[in-house]
Amino acid sequence: MTRDTGNSEALWYTGVEECAIESVGCSAPQAGEVLVRTLFSGISRGTERLVFRGEVPESEWQRMRAPFQAGNFPHPVKYGYANVGRVIDGDPDLTGRIVFSLFPHQSVFTLPSASCVPVPDGVPAQRAVLAANMETAISAIWDGKPSPGDHICVVGGGVVGLLTAYLGSRIPGTRVTLVDLNERRAALAGALGLAFALPPDAPGGQDLVFHTSATPDGLATALAAAGDGTSVIEMSWYGTTRVLAPLGADFHSRRLKLVSSQVGTIAAERQSRWTYRRRLELAVSLLTDPALDRLLSHRVSFHDLPDRLPDLLNRSSDVLAALVLYDGAPD
Repeated sequence: MTRDTGNSEALWYTGVEECAIESVGCSAPQAGEVLVRTLFSGISRGTERLVFRGEVPESEWQRMRAPFQAGNFPHPVKYGYANVGRVIDGDPDLTGRIVFSLFPHQSVFTLPSASCVPVPDGVPAQRAVLAANMETAISAIWDGKPSPGDHICVVGGGVVGLLTAYLGSRIPGTRVTLVDLNERRAALAGALGLAFALPPDAPGGQDLVFHTSATPDGLATALAAAGDGTSVIEMSWYGTTRVLAPLGADFHSRRLKLVSSQVGTIAAERQSRWTYRRRLELAVSLLTDPALDRLLSHRVSFHDLPDRLPDLLNRSSDVLAALVLYDGAPD
């Protein structure tokens, strides 16, 4: 028998473009579990926009479940996967530690100790909310297989695109160009050590291209930037939206490759050695660079989420990563 630890609150997506904060039960931790009080969570704008708008395809309702999701698609669902909190009870090896977990937006919760990754001392708790996005970028780099000296183009300057470009630029000798419609991304690209171009000026003849914009125009830009025989790694997820891809003209004669990348699985050639835990630990450890704080563009109180989410998830909003602050979060 478990006992209730008191009140906890969670964000639920309750209908098409509707959400609410509701009280939820929270059991005391048992052996091998921890009780976590959330400090920060992060909004994954791409995926959570589709959840908010009810655009998760029925065929993907099971595959797209978040690790600790409650409820079922389309609604109501408690959804999210970027949580940083402090362990306040349970496993003595973790009590008092700040941990990252793939838990939704909730103030207090219990989960298995093995599902928490301690945040290293060199990574501030706020920046650690980027771990899930960094994990996606790692998966894309594995799928793209960049090499030293490659000229790499990333089309789409959202958080995942920026982190993918950031990782690619750390490979010796690479030249990485971020392509985005928003000219204000140029300063951010420079701070991360990247070149920048607007779509009409995107470089051609690239050795590797990543596409993250989730738009048909962005995909066309990515294919045009690819050099002959090059792979375009498609990282965008379009939900129920049908996408027109320009696969005529010179797509075949240039022997281009359009390759899907998805963080929900580990690349086949790594599955015998890599676990999800190992990949997530790597993602957290790669967040030591203070320049990455520039990706945390907006801050919002947890209790303000129902009012603020429609704007934060609006595609036209100039939002990168929205940091959700909970009671007791450090400044």
